[in-house]
This record gives sequence, structure tokens and C-alpha cells, in this order.
Amino acid sequence: MASQQKEMSFLGHLEELRWHLVRSASAIFILAIIFFVFAEYVYTHFLLAHIKPDFVTYRVFCDFFNLFGLESAFCDINFADKKLQSIKVTSQLMNSIWSSIILGIIIAFPYILWEIWRFVAPGLTDNEVKRSRGFILIASFLFFLGVLFSFYVIAPISIHFLYNYQITDAIENSFTLESHIGLVTNMLLGVSILFELPVLIFFLTKIGLITPEFLKRYRKHALVVVLILAAIITPPDVMSQIIVAIPILILYEIGIKVSKRVIKKQQKNAK
Repeated sequence: MASQQKEMSFLGHLEELRWHLVRSASAIFILAIIFFVFAEYVYTHFLLAHIKPDFVTYRVFCDFFNLFGLESAFCDINFADKKLQSIKVTSQLMNSIWSSIILGIIIAFPYILWEIWRFVAPGLTDNEVKRSRGFILIASFLFFLGVLFSFYVIAPISIHFLYNYQITDAIENSFTLESHIGLVTNMLLGVSILFELPVLIFFLTKIGLITPEFLKRYRKHALVVVLILAAIITPPDVMSQIIVAIPILILYEIGIKVSKRVIKKQQKNAK
């Protein structure tokens, strides 16, 4: 009888998890439909914004170098002849569908976290629930900080470099729609997830898998891992990889302090 009750409880949890996943997927789907309906606006002002010479980052970099009397390639940007190619009949349709889904995931991120928290919260004590209330806010803040950083820093620098990189004049750059949008969306999603590092460190410390001493001891190894991840989610230019690696390493150091705080609280509660 006890095993039957346990089995029913387990099946009940699975059913509950299923509905949390359904609601999360529904939120992504609804947002994806909205992005798809307004695809022209989304592409013009967001996904293709970096090939506009007057993009805010280019102007800021230009003004910064001019402030010191230095010439800058960011002051003379011309993407007029860099039209993206759509070489398949279904390219534009499929690209707008997939990019809408990815943007839906990005915007729905706080809601997805809320659904995860709702599923986990019943298994927590009142004290743990009280302490974890700020989890969604902090995780969402870090995630969207990563979105802004990748959109206004990583993406324009990477696109400017790649669009102007040429081995020889005998080779003409002619980029496809898929490669450009894939580059932008991968950076947006990849960098944003990497910005969740302090949150990940918090939970790994909480369950006893890592300690501040462990993080300090393997700091050099973490640097290598961060550089590898930066190389995966950014274009193959060293500048973009370094620019991504710097804030992640800063977040790693913040994660060490977070881990110390968790350990201190655990030791205090154990007394």
C-alpha cells in the first residue's frame, strides 16, 4: 500500500511537471507568433540592426576614438553593398520561424524560471522559500544583462570584423541570411546563458558540489573553459572571444563571493 502511494505521488509529480512544461512551451509559442507576425519590424530594427552604419555602438566607438584624436574604422562603416542572400525557396520563411522561437525563449525566460520555481517550491521549507524569492529577479537580471551585452557589444564588433575581413580581393564576401541571423541569435542566447554563472555556482555550492576553495584552486582551469566556451559562441576572432571572456571571469569572481556567503550561512545554521 505504501509503495502504491509512493508510486502515485511520483506519477503526480510527473503530471505536475508536464503542466509546467506545457505552460512554459505555450508562453514561448505565443511570443514566437507575435515575433513572427511583426517579423519585418523585428528583422529591420533588431536582427539586422548591426549592418546599419548608424548603429549606436558604431557611433559610440567612433566618438570615443575621435575624443583622443584617433582615426577609427567605426567612423567609416559602409554595409550598403552587403546584401544578405536567400538561396533557398524556404529560407526566409524557416529563418523567420526559428528566429521567432529563439526570441520567444529569450523573452519568456523569466516566466520559464517562475514555472521552474513553482515546481520546486513545494519541496522547500518556509525559510528556503523566503530566501529563494529573489532567485527569479537575479537570474533574469543576469540573463538580460547578457542579452544587452551581446547585442550592443559582441554582435556589432563581430559583424564589423567579419564583414570586412578578406584574405584577398579575388574573394568576394556574399553572406547568407541563415549565417547572419544564426550568428546574432547564437550570441544572444549563448552569452546570456553564460551570464547565469553566479546562479549556477550558488546552487552547486548549496548542494555541496563545489566550495570557494575549489573555485579558487581551479581558477586557471576555469579561464581555459571560459575561453573555449567563448570561442564556441562567438565568431573566430580573438577580440570577440576576449570581450566575452572578461565579463564571464568577473562573474566567476562574483560567484566565489556568492559561494563564500552560502558556506557561511550553512555553517551559521549548523551551530
